[in-house]
Amino acid sequence: MSLAESQDRQEGPPRGRPRSEAVERSIIEGVMKLLEEGVPLGEVSIERVARTAGVGKATIYRRWSGKEALFVDVLRTAEPPDPELPGTSMRADLIALLEPLRQRGVATRTSLILHNVYAQMKSSPKVWEAYHTTVIEPRRLSTLEVLRRGQRDGELRDDIDIDLLNDMFVGPMLVRTVLRPHGELPEDLAGRIVDAALEGLRPARP
Repeated sequence: MSLAESQDRQEGPPRGRPRSEAVERSIIEGVMKLLEEGVPLGEVSIERVARTAGVGKATIYRRWSGKEALFVDVLRTAEPPDPELPGTSMRADLIALLEPLRQRGVATRTSLILHNVYAQMKSSPKVWEAYHTTVIEPRRLSTLEVLRRGQRDGELRDDIDIDLLNDMFVGPMLVRTVLRPHGELPEDLAGRIVDAALEGLRPARP
């Protein structure tokens, strides 16, 4: 029996998500190891992950419903953490929300494994849908709420389509990180994007 499984059994039968962070970490690192070795996402089975991580399949299935759910957690581990919003102004919150996208772009360029993971994920509809639901959509909703608050507080014109406005902030960062693989990603990029967009979006002052 592996150390990870021994730790898991000592805690008794878990309900839902894991109680042992060490076990979960060993499983996620097992997936990352396979991907680092060049195994295509479609060939990473639960059985293969279990062998690599040194755990039983049941240990994995107690934590994840299937490999799609497991892959999403692997991707979340590779993602920059969700930011804590300053709450001091709409501008500050928008910059905080854009910065993880810039950081992900930097990390993906410097890590072959991350580049391969994101590229392969898009060829797997189930994984992409789960990633969109659990990662992308919550972040989009956070940005929409910040923009709505900006309108209420008079920081934005009240005739602006908020959904379109969200795309106007996120779009330039995605162009730099995805469509222009050699585009510059300076540390002040998020602030520059936000300031450039806000220049024409603030209410007219008497």
